[in-house]
Amino acid sequence: MGNIQSIFYFIPELIIVGTVLLAVLVDLVVADRNVQKVGYLVIAGLTISSFFLWLSPPDQTTNLFLNTIVIDPFSRIFKFIFLLATLIVVMMSMKTDELKSVRTGEYYALMAVMVLGMFLMASSIDLIMIYLAIEVVSITSFILAGYLKDKVTSNEASLKYVIYGAFSSGIMLYGFSLLYGLTGTMKLLELGNAVAALGSESNLALTIATIMIMAGFGYKIAIVPFHFWTPDVYEGSPAPVTAYLSVAPKAAGFALLIRFFNSTFAIEEPFNSQVWKSIAGVPWQDILMIISAITMTVGNLIAIQQNNIKRMLAYSSIAHAGYILMAVPVLSQEGIYAIIFYLIVYLFMQLGAFFISIVVFNQYGTENIDEYSGIGWKSPYLGFFMTIFMFSLTGIPPTAGFIGKMYLFAALINAGSAFYWLAIVGVLNSVVSLYYYMRVVKVMYFQGDRQKDLFIPKGVSAGIILVTGIPSIIFGIRWSFLADWVNSSLKFFVSGF
Repeated sequence: MGNIQSIFYFIPELIIVGTVLLAVLVDLVVADRNVQKVGYLVIAGLTISSFFLWLSPPDQTTNLFLNTIVIDPFSRIFKFIFLLATLIVVMMSMKTDELKSVRTGEYYALMAVMVLGMFLMASSIDLIMIYLAIEVVSITSFILAGYLKDKVTSNEASLKYVIYGAFSSGIMLYGFSLLYGLTGTMKLLELGNAVAALGSESNLALTIATIMIMAGFGYKIAIVPFHFWTPDVYEGSPAPVTAYLSVAPKAAGFALLIRFFNSTFAIEEPFNSQVWKSIAGVPWQDILMIISAITMTVGNLIAIQQNNIKRMLAYSSIAHAGYILMAVPVLSQEGIYAIIFYLIVYLFMQLGAFFISIVVFNQYGTENIDEYSGIGWKSPYLGFFMTIFMFSLTGIPPTAGFIGKMYLFAALINAGSAFYWLAIVGVLNSVVSLYYYMRVVKVMYFQGDRQKDLFIPKGVSAGIILVTGIPSIIFGIRWSFLADWVNSSLKFFVSGF
């Protein structure tokens, strides 16, 4: 398809580009006191982009721009995740006290740039385009992490993020160059057959290339041993940025990981666990299973030791990356379905928990879990929904987190006995996470005085908590709508692969 014709399928992305340009222009002319107008502009732009994305055919697969971008049901559903997460975080940012001391016009524009980069990550089917998309997201993340320039921890977070990010990008790019040198192609659609045709003399180079590429993806989704940047960056960044980094870029990383592994390892049929190959004699499927088990275990064991709510949620996000990674080695339609479903419900419960921590910091000036004592009585609204989010993150019924983990474990069990041990490790880790999540609930309700001076969030703050809290409950009781939507998208994707 020609570039001119391709533009018509690229309308949601073009709307975001226009939103970024308009946001930068408006930020130059508005007075400081009206800088939130840029935020409202970004919300409007993302909403319009969502509308056009919804109008796009849900069952159509189209390659654009010389086969570097694909518009398909798989990327479409991930784009909705990115848009929803960004809309919520932009509204969270408007209610965050720590951002009131800085001019935030360009902050909202950078949020929109992040969305564009993640859109491209979900749609890229060319190695160069994959690298460029990742760099758009990474560079924007570096700036947002260090946005509080007068805060030492924010500067430290940004510097560490830049160092780790540059290192991982360089490693991944070198892996791409090796893969191109071996196969002679940069197109994911051609990569699987090209790799299968390589002789045994290429085994070592292919193994090194795959390890380097996996390292780059591992950095983006924060799995062990590429997770070291996560706690310090999450703690030093503005709270809304921390919430955003723990959800949206992670989802984009998984979208890219799934598409890459499906193209590289699945030759005969897409999303069939029986067609995994031990490329270059290395059992990549087993390696991913081991990494998943280690990631969730390390994340949970370190999260137990945290007393800062942001660090606790940061390490727990590493554990959740491990849970999600469990279904990647399955590489079946059921496994991918479980990943997408879990990412959607994780979006609500993680952003909700972070926003309540923001509201508590605004009201009580603390991020220390021990100082959450009595909050369940001081603010029943905050206490109730924080309890829901903690239950859901743990995976306790009847919350959305329970249904999400149920699908992940079901995908493992249905894939065969080789995956049973990983399911057991996942269940045991969920039990471990019960300790530190329920600690927050215990402190809120069973420690401290039951003060009578009630605090009830109002307006946008109350609305954000409802928008994230209600789905965390509803999708744990009636999840058929969400399940059918995810399942139908995957069916169209598989049939049109």
